Amino acid sequence: MKIKGRAWKFGDDVNTDEIIPARYLNTIDPAALAAHCMEDADPDFAGKARKGDLIVAGKNFGCGSSREHAPIAIKGAGVGAVVASSFARIFYRNAFNIGLPIFESPEAARAAAAGDELEIDAGKGEIRNLTRGEIYRSAPIPPFMEDLVRAGGLMGYVRRKIVRA
Repeated sequence: MKIKGRAWKFGDDVNTDEIIPARYLNTIDPAALAAHCMEDADPDFAGKARKGDLIVAGKNFGCGSSREHAPIAIKGAGVGAVVASSFARIFYRNAFNIGLPIFESPEAARAAAAGDELEIDAGKGEIRNLTRGEIYRSAPIPPFMEDLVRAGGLMGYVRRKIVRA
């Protein structure tokens, strides 16, 4: 699985309330949540992000409450993946459960700048910065987790397994 997009850069400890503020938690509709994605971290994000763009952030991305709304908002905004130094564990699980690929790479999080064009090879654990001509490492996504992402998340994955059975 390869993912390519323009980087949006955020810092450390971006919490779920910055990703999708609590005032918008009255819906689980991805499009409605996407309209407010990252609003408290960057008010311009939802209006300027393009389908396939990538979020690059520092340590502990997705900390705070365990709301599934955060990765749903990011995926609904068309973000292709999130790259961070580290993720809050509940965000990590929620992201894969809804089919949002995420990659831990302290090196990429430090080196990539806003606007850089990145290409991620999920199977190899390689993040290429096409703008700077650099390559960063991340842990490869295991094949079964790539299947989760391709299926659109855990529900789609289970649905496919049941249909095949």
